[in-house]
Amino acid sequence: MTDAPFIAETGALIGDPARANIIAALIDGRARTATELAYAAGVSPQTTSAHLAKLTEGRLITLTRQGRHRYYSLAGREVAEAIEALMRLAANGPPRHRPTGPRDAAMRRARTCYDHLAGRLGVALADALIGRRYLRAQGRDFDVTRPGRRFFADFGIDLDAARGRRRAFARSCLDWSERRPHLAGALGAALADRCLELRWIARIEDGRAMQITRRGARGLAETLGIEID
Repeated sequence: MTDAPFIAETGALIGDPARANIIAALIDGRARTATELAYAAGVSPQTTSAHLAKLTEGRLITLTRQGRHRYYSLAGREVAEAIEALMRLAANGPPRHRPTGPRDAAMRRARTCYDHLAGRLGVALADALIGRRYLRAQGRDFDVTRPGRRFFADFGIDLDAARGRRRAFARSCLDWSERRPHLAGALGAALADRCLELRWIARIEDGRAMQITRRGARGLAETLGIEID
């Protein structure tokens, strides 16, 4: 007998391929309908309904009703973080199950990791912020330096508001495709939101992949010296 949290049931929920696809489709933080999730899972609507019920009962996803519509989303950032951690484990698994990263080149270039940026763009942003001494690594977190406070203020990010959110402020998150850290936490989310506001990035269809716009390519190069092919 153990006093540790019982993880077998949660592991079994995530371990089913269809349910894993459903969770992966929600990892960008947006809500989706059962029809959209059936397409992502690759199973029938009836089978998807059963999977959604199990995931909801297991508190991995939540259901929101809006009029006649029903939307499903991840139960929180902790679920997204757990899935990202499992992706890293899968990437380091036995050779027959060893993916080198997302198959889609757009996902490798830039994607969302729940509410912050990941992929080559996310890692490049973290590298640039550290290289210019706007951020300083402090164990699992980043510390914003005095020049960094000026930079983020000029960039249009309210650091006090980010610090006031009930979550980690500037967390170092190991990118599972690049195998290097990107910026997560409230500051990472604020940076992603600001890049969207500036139209430096744009969502590609309904997935997690993000497109770096022409305006974004110029802005990244001029502001942080970032150039991504």
